[in-house]
Amino acid sequence: MVGYDPKPDGRNNTRFQVAVAGSVSGLVTRALISPFDVIKIRFQLQHERLSRKDPNAKYHGILQAIRRILQEEGPTAFWKGHIPAQILSIGYGAVQFLSFEMLTELVHRGSVYNAQEFSVHFVCGGLSACMATLTVHPVDVLRTRFAAQGEPKEEFRSWYWVFRPGNIAVMDCSRAKTTSLSSFKVYNTLRHAMGTMYRNEGPLVFYKGLTPTVIAIFPYAGLQFSCYSSLKHMYEWAMPTEGKKNENLKNLLCGSGAGVISKTLTYPLDLFKKRLQVGGFEHARAAFGQVRKYKGLVDCTKQVLQEEGTLGFFKGLSPSLLKAALSTGFMFFWYEFFCNVFHCMNKTTSQR
Repeated sequence: MVGYDPKPDGRNNTRFQVAVAGSVSGLVTRALISPFDVIKIRFQLQHERLSRKDPNAKYHGILQAIRRILQEEGPTAFWKGHIPAQILSIGYGAVQFLSFEMLTELVHRGSVYNAQEFSVHFVCGGLSACMATLTVHPVDVLRTRFAAQGEPKEEFRSWYWVFRPGNIAVMDCSRAKTTSLSSFKVYNTLRHAMGTMYRNEGPLVFYKGLTPTVIAIFPYAGLQFSCYSSLKHMYEWAMPTEGKKNENLKNLLCGSGAGVISKTLTYPLDLFKKRLQVGGFEHARAAFGQVRKYKGLVDCTKQVLQEEGTLGFFKGLSPSLLKAALSTGFMFFWYEFFCNVFHCMNKTTSQR
């Protein structure tokens, strides 16, 4: 069970073991779902409709996006930004799960509320995610920049940018070797990205998109933890015998269900976050279609609504739901698995 368990036969993991279990869970999950994350980010940052009917749309479906990325950038593109993403996942998992366990224990010891209630898991899950977000947000910005940029297929002798009415960024390729621009690479390494971003955009660039991130992450993580707990209770009620036999399968299925529910309800804020994080990065986005500049969260919301309609708030939802089901399912599955491993180790040690 995720969260503080006051029962005598509950897991007796140390805080260090909880942090390690959260870190390893994040590491394994990230490696498995990275391709879906790259596709989701590409969809979110595309201003054109995700439809074959729009001739300017670079991507219009999951399978088509996979084929195009493979053709233009190769299979390694699906793990673009993987190093900062792994740093993000390891740090985030450790802080989130450790905070959640500590907060639920605090609620149990310092209040009359049951630490396993839906509302308690919702609030504690949201707060723990906010703590983790504040800790690793700069790495999330780096990960988004890497995933958003393309790989150059031609060397350009010269290029420059102009902003036309409507905040549309356009690259002048008139003096380049070819007018066929596949994409433009800005950052070569993690160190290069950090230095370039700091020099060109200042230290606050590493916290771009923080406001919508915090606003979105609280209900998203809160729903993840609370729905996971509720779905596990429902699973055990519906299949009392199977629930005890197939503990790992139960954790995976309930985690996947919690991921789909939480992602669907909070998706628009995730889209706004990604759009704001690539602000000041317009020249690397030319190959993917039109580029916009946003003044903030409210301006971003207005522009998306005016230019892309209400459906624009849910661009990339399909790969995002697939990713959410897999990532949340794997996250809880591996966390519970490693916590159980540590619990067994502790029992063995204490019996000696």
